Formats: sequence, structure tokens, C-alpha cells
Amino acid sequence: MSMDLNDYTIIKEGEAEILMHAKNEVFYNKTQVNNRDMSIAVLRTFRSRWKQEHEALLSKRNKSAAKLPENNVTVSEVDDTLNDSDVNTEKSNEECEGPAEKSQDDTCTTSEEPVKTEGKVRGELKPPRVLEALSASGLRALRYAREVEGIGQVVALDNDKGAVEACQRNIKFNGSVACSKVESHLADARVYMLTNPKEFDVVDLDPYGSPSVFLDSAVQSVVDGGMLMCTATDMAVLCGGNGEVCYSKYGSYPLRGKYCHEMALRILLACIESHANRYKRYIVPVLSVQMDFYVRVFVRIYTSASAMKNTPLKLSYVYQCTGCDAFHLQPIGRTVSKNTSVRYLPGFAPVVPQECSHCQKKFNMGGPIWSAPIHDQEWVTNILSDVKSMKDRYPAYDRISAVLTTISEELPDVPLFLSLHNLCATLKCTSPSAVIFRSAVINAGYRISGTHVNPLGLKSDAPMEVIWDIMRCWVKNHPVKAQPADQPGSVILAKEPVLQANFARAVASLSKAQAKKVARFLPNPERHWGPKLRAGRQITSKHISLLGEEKVNGCLSHQDSKLDAKRQKIEKLEDAPAES
Repeated sequence: MSMDLNDYTIIKEGEAEILMHAKNEVFYNKTQVNNRDMSIAVLRTFRSRWKQEHEALLSKRNKSAAKLPENNVTVSEVDDTLNDSDVNTEKSNEECEGPAEKSQDDTCTTSEEPVKTEGKVRGELKPPRVLEALSASGLRALRYAREVEGIGQVVALDNDKGAVEACQRNIKFNGSVACSKVESHLADARVYMLTNPKEFDVVDLDPYGSPSVFLDSAVQSVVDGGMLMCTATDMAVLCGGNGEVCYSKYGSYPLRGKYCHEMALRILLACIESHANRYKRYIVPVLSVQMDFYVRVFVRIYTSASAMKNTPLKLSYVYQCTGCDAFHLQPIGRTVSKNTSVRYLPGFAPVVPQECSHCQKKFNMGGPIWSAPIHDQEWVTNILSDVKSMKDRYPAYDRISAVLTTISEELPDVPLFLSLHNLCATLKCTSPSAVIFRSAVINAGYRISGTHVNPLGLKSDAPMEVIWDIMRCWVKNHPVKAQPADQPGSVILAKEPVLQANFARAVASLSKAQAKKVARFLPNPERHWGPKLRAGRQITSKHISLLGEEKVNGCLSHQDSKLDAKRQKIEKLEDAPAES
């Protein structure tokens, strides 16, 4: 390669190395090492699952083929039957009870995750093809190729000529393995995915900002049973800072509650499902995480016109009280079963009165959001065990193992969560410890867990009536100062508790990770650990909060020295005619 390495900085992450120019020409963010490590862990599990599913399908085909002499059917007919039937080895995480009140007619139907691959079953399983739609420096694609065993071709796209040149330079820099597996193209990712339908086993979207403009083409580019990995970094929009913008991009209206980051995950999942449904496809989430300054979802995509009908059962509107922490979910659809037939009907409404029954305030309405489970706990367990067995191969092992540990202990069928500190702020009372509050909920006969999104968040299937009764009992033992009668806290405390809370410590009040004192929420490893500037943006003094004072000053002095050199060159050129 004819280039001066002195102009570049060599950055090593995992088993890949990239060359970064001193200028901000191609986007790179060190913080995203968490994102890349998590993606590699999921991709490794997907690869092993893909192989297991293929072997199970082959085994079933062989068993069916063995019966040919008895039934007098051809091999092609057996293949067609297998491909058209729902061959299942695992239950999808769509099996859940809806968030609304449970009744005989208001239950989610069960759909299972098929293990068939696109087209007819083949004897040989080809390595998974991966598309990184927005590659920038190509670091992610290079790590996939070098670190995921059994991975096939990795296609890295970018619409910026400088990024493609940098990616090609980095491919060559990483040697023969990278050159044989990774290819880089200058192309619009949307056009490329639309012109290559059902071509890739894995599609990775990690844009700078919102992925909404890429979703329609991305869901078409994934093979049946393949994986879509998608990041959204526009958290201000998704968390309610600009609700109208969120609705225009994602088709959902966000609410500004303590659960806003989990709601952001569920809005993104609902948006992907909406795009998939247009092509008779649907999604099955296997892992959804909120880390650092972004949300990241991993979903498998399947094609089935009948299973697609279950989508309204997995979506809900959210009613959030403006006075207290109470929230309620309104499912969009329901089913009624009679004998073997299933009817799909609109959901029962309303789930809330005009005024909150606890504090007499109005409700804000948001959504629709994905209200079915956002993780597959079996996948999470497998990913976590794989990460622990290969800890030396993950630069961000501490962080991703902590996140996965917390996710593994979440209640999978409870959308959103409460904040204990917010409950106490409403009542103007001292806060009980998380262990005491958890014990009261468990002793009342309900389940409770933490959430990976917020260290103070608590997920529980206990209704808000029970939650407020527990807090009323707590306030009786820990009195508060008198508040104006129209305050939400005063209205709530004016009612006598129906349930007498038992604050005796319950055995399950601490999770296994907490009992073993496993770190679950880690501090940032360094200052200014967050989003960075877009590629090509000129660094100025206003970017100190993003990059740090030292780096900004260094860049500014570098820019000043370049300007001085340029000015001197111009002056010499201007003086040259006068001297002659």
C-alpha cells in the first residue's frame, strides 16, 4: 500500500485493527465497543442456533423420507410438506399474557418460531452471509469476519467515498482472512437492500441517528429466519423530547416517564414489526438492550401471513397518569377462540377512566408500543454463557456481561417499570430500601424484578392498587408532613389501604446476581464516554462536552497551525512576483 503510516493512528479492537487518519474524515466511536461486542456475542449464538435448526430440519426430512415405500410419496413432495409446515424446536417469546386484565376471551394466541430456512431444505448448510449496511471505517465488519467462527461473506456498504476508501484500506491492512471474507461497496444501503431481497442471513443497521429510513428495505433483505440487528441513537426523540418527530419517524408517540428508555426499545420494535407486516412478515425479538446513549435490538424475521395476524395482540397504547406514577396498557387487539377457530377482534376499551382512580388527575396517552416480551430468556442464557466462556475475546466483557446478567433476571412478560424514588416523591415520604419494597410485593403474592435500563427501576405484575397500598402502609410507619389536600400524594394517602403490607424480608427479595454481589451497573470507563461528532464535522470549542477539553484544544491547535502554514504559503506566492 502506497501510503505514509505516520499520518494514521492504528486502533486495535478485538482481533481487528484499523487505520484512522488524524482528520475526522471517517466516523469512529470508541464507546461503541460495547455495541460491537454484544453484536458478536449474539452473532455467535445465532450461528450455533442456525446450525441446530438446520440439522433438526434435515433429521425430520430423513425420517419422512424413510416412510416413502409405505406411503408411496416422492422426495420432492416430502420437501414441500416440510417447508410448508411449522416445524418447531423452540417456543418463541411471543407466548405471553397481555398487559390488560386477564379474561377467558382476552388472551394472546401462541405462535412458535419456525426453524425452516428460505426455500427447500438443502443437505449442506452454507455459512451465514452478513450485511453491514453503514460500515464507515469497516471495523465492525472486520471483527465479524475475524472473530465469529463459521461466518461467511461480510458485505460492508457506505454511501461516502472516503468511508469506502478507508474500509478498503483497513481490509487490506487486516490480511488474507479479511480480504477473503469482507468486501466493501460504495452504495446507498436502501437501494442495495431493496435490490437484494432475502439475500442475507444477518443485516446490521447502526446509523448515526435514526434507522427509520432503512427499516423498510432491511426487513425485505433478510432471509426467512434470519437476524436483523438495529441501533437507534436518537434518544432525545425516542424518549419524549420531540414527540411529534418520534411519531413521524416511528409511528408512535413517546411519554416522558422514568421508563422512557425501555419505551424507546418497544417503540423501535413496534416500528420494525410494522414494516415487516407490509410484506407478510413478522419479528421475534431475542435480545433488546439500552446501553450508553442508544438502544439496540436483535430480532429474527419470519414470513407467515397467518402468524402476522397476531401483531395487534403484541401492541398496546400506554396511559400515563400526570399526577402519580400509575400507568396502564391498552392492547390493540384480542382473540376469541371457539372450538378450532380463532377470531381476531379489537381490544376492549377503555382500560382507564377519564381521571386516575388513585390521584384524580388526567392521563397522557402514548404508543403504540411493543408490549410482548422483548427478550428470549433462553437466548440470553446461551449468550451469557458463551460470553463468560470466552471473556478474553471481548474487550468490553465487564460491561456486556453485567448487562446480560441483569437482563437474564428481568420479568419477561411485564412491560415497562416503576421507579421507587418516584413513588416516594409523589407521597413526599422517605424511601424504603429496594429489598424491603421487593419483600412487601413478594409477600403480597406477586413477582418483582429489576431492569437493565435503570438501577432504580422495578418490574412487577402487581396492580397499582397493591403498589399504593404497600406505600400507604409504609407511610403509616414513617409519617410525612401534611401536604395541600389537592396534591396527588395527599389524595392517595387519604384512602385507607385494603391490603396490609408485610415488610418481613422475603427469600427472593435479592436476585441471584445481587446475592452473589455481581456488578450489574458499571460506571463509564473514562470521561466523555458518549456520542461523538459526525464524520467531516469541524471540531470547535462547543464540542468540549462531547470530546473533552484536551482533545478539542489539541484539534484546535492543529487546525491553527495548518491555517498559519497555509497563510504563509499564500504570502510567499504573493511576494514572489514582486521579488522577480
